[in-house]
Amino acid sequence: MRKFFTLFVEYSTWLLFVLYCSIAFLFIRLQQDDVQHKLHNEGIEFSAAVNQQLMTFNSLFTLKNENERLMRVNTDLLSRVLTLETATVDERSQKKILADTTLNASKFIMARVVDRKFSDRENMLVIDAGWRKGIKKDMTVLVPEGLVGRVTSVSEHYARVMPLIHPDFKVVVAADSCRSMGILSWNGGREFIAQVEHIPISSHIKLNERFVTSDFSTFSIRGIPVGRVVRIKPDNLFYDVDIWLAVDFSTLTRVLVAPLKIEPEKIMIMSDDTVTTNKKSH
Repeated sequence: MRKFFTLFVEYSTWLLFVLYCSIAFLFIRLQQDDVQHKLHNEGIEFSAAVNQQLMTFNSLFTLKNENERLMRVNTDLLSRVLTLETATVDERSQKKILADTTLNASKFIMARVVDRKFSDRENMLVIDAGWRKGIKKDMTVLVPEGLVGRVTSVSEHYARVMPLIHPDFKVVVAADSCRSMGILSWNGGREFIAQVEHIPISSHIKLNERFVTSDFSTFSIRGIPVGRVVRIKPDNLFYDVDIWLAVDFSTLTRVLVAPLKIEPEKIMIMSDDTVTTNKKSH
């Protein structure tokens, strides 16, 4: 033991030097390990940040594509919904017309109103039936509620209708009870009020009297409702009568077109005296 202490004291300087060197080497080693650990952690964090940004950009592109896809799907669904709603409305209107017991719809051509022009003067309708479906000029257009107008021009798939609420439209009408007749016309303004002219002051018409088309009309079949009397004003020889129209033109979707009333002989005899003259000569 004594030799050990003697040796330790003799070489203590070198031993302390070795000890200090070992401690210093240990600290250096520990410090290097800490730096490497920090560098490793920072590398991991940087890589994670880059990946996060890349994922963000990727999600943005993916989100844009997904939004476009969803927009296409929503557009397609909206189109289907509108188509189904339109078909439902059309079917309801068609069933309403077919269910009306006052009309034999099989005798008429059914059409849909596809365009319209309404104003305080110039009004017109366009229906989706033309000469391919048998539509001809001067055919009567109506609904179960009453008279709509008459066909004025026809193409292959469409027809133009002059409605009752047009300044050039005229039709002979008769009172339902007293059978007094006059000429129905529209003088502009309100689309639900028309006028009946040339009813003699001797007629017994009254308020709420219903007027229908007469046999005297050169184009319309008889008995179609046109409206009811809401005002009667006597003049010198005739009444001035206002009619509340039977048809609501703002809600028209489906109409019926009646077969053409062909009365060429009647029209000819009303406009020409040669028929009587020729018969007398024979």
